Amino acid sequence: MAMAAQAFMESCPAKVVLSGGAGFALGGAFGMFMSSVDWGMNTEEFQKLSTREQLKLTAKDMGAKSFSSAKNFAVVGAVFAGTECVIEGYRAKNDIWNGVSAGCITGGVLAAKAGPQAVVGGCLTFAAFSAAIDWWMKKDD
Repeated sequence: MAMAAQAFMESCPAKVVLSGGAGFALGGAFGMFMSSVDWGMNTEEFQKLSTREQLKLTAKDMGAKSFSSAKNFAVVGAVFAGTECVIEGYRAKNDIWNGVSAGCITGGVLAAKAGPQAVVGGCLTFAAFSAAIDWWMKKDD
């Protein structure tokens, strides 16, 4: 039973779901924090509302921003984890280049709607970020 659970946790679909879920949770917390420091709603019109109406609008805005951020983080986590898992399975190696390659593909895919220059920029930026994170996480090994 333990070996079956371990095999499941090492499978690509499980990694995608777990990374997407973790990204959703982290993104929700990040979005909530960022909405709390956003002063965009602090207008004269907003200040004229009652405290109850201000709280209602603030909570609604916070929820919308948290959910939006959560979805974005979930997509990034799932795409990166799935891509890295497929690359690792194909290469049959566990090294820094899996993360760098997955970062490049993820960055390019996420920037695809913005055109070719954005795809190249996204690829390079996300690959560099992935390399830095992998290096930092594995520097003591």
